[in-house]
Amino acid sequence: MHDQSTERTSKQLLHFVFGGELTDLAGIEFADLGKLDMVGIYPNYAEAHTAWKACAQRTVDNAHMRYFIVHMHRVLDPNATSKQP
Repeated sequence: MHDQSTERTSKQLLHFVFGGELTDLAGIEFADLGKLDMVGIYPNYAEAHTAWKACAQRTVDNAHMRYFIVHMHRVLDPNATSKQP
């Protein structure tokens, strides 16, 4: 069961996890934008980090594969302040 009262009291801080194969280990340019892995959007950093870590560990044998966490709450509202990473 979903507790909506808890949702209302905690601020929603969306985080987007995605990754793909880089063209160069020193940069952040993807080899093929059509093959990006859009993992998902998560309600907080902790859940996003868990998803990021699972993807990073799953692809550890490919040195060019990188996953990232985008702080969507900062993109959506750049003037808001947050103590979360």
